[in-house]
Amino acid sequence: MANKDNGISLNVNEKIRAKEVRLIGADGENVGIVSISSALNMARDAGLDLLEIAPQSNPPVCKIMDYGKWKYEEQKKLKEAKSNQKVVETKELKIRPNIDVHDFQVKMKSAKRFIEDGDKVKFSVRFKGREITNQESGLSLLNRVKEELGDIIKVDKEPLMEGRQMVMFVSPSK
Repeated sequence: MANKDNGISLNVNEKIRAKEVRLIGADGENVGIVSISSALNMARDAGLDLLEIAPQSNPPVCKIMDYGKWKYEEQKKLKEAKSNQKVVETKELKIRPNIDVHDFQVKMKSAKRFIEDGDKVKFSVRFKGREITNQESGLSLLNRVKEELGDIIKVDKEPLMEGRQMVMFVSPSK
């Protein structure tokens, strides 16, 4: 049975099926091509494991190392990489077709802050009652948003009607 680490199939000790292996010692020196039995004996003498690190090569490359410690270090690296990733959130700004000038400026200030933080922004123009008959006002409002934010955004999804609201997705241009 091969161990699965990071999506790679790794064989350890007796699980290695090759007759000969290219061996790398515990301190990193290249021992050369040796039989699997002598490689396993060298690993046991050192109190470590024999790990197949390049099974596709001919002969396979194996290294003498502490498998438990190696596995722990790999998990630590994955956890560190995961914690350093920036999760892109989608923020939603809801606006009405007949929004006041000052309210529009406040929404644009919020949108700029979201974009500078690296988040995507979903603009929703909600139509109530008979406002739905004048969808051009929503379209012109979203075009005004594009002009206002200018070079700092790229439009991911052009304005589109979804039920009683018109939506547009934008993300940072960088």
